[in-house]
Amino acid sequence: MGAIERNGYRFVPEYSIIQQNGAIHVYNRDHFIEEIQFQFSGKFPELDQIEDLVDRYCDLHNI
Repeated sequence: MGAIERNGYRFVPEYSIIQQNGAIHVYNRDHFIEEIQFQFSGKFPELDQIEDLVDRYCDLHNI
């Protein structure tokens, strides 16, 4: 699962299958902004779940 880019921001997901949680690291250009944490079930987080989190973050921060 690769990075998602939106208007100069980059969202880099990473996750732990064992702990069933993950995080999306938010960067503006090359500067780290914050981490969005999430949980999932199954072998991998669903791409739709990650895209939804990114969309909500962008809406909330007018990106």
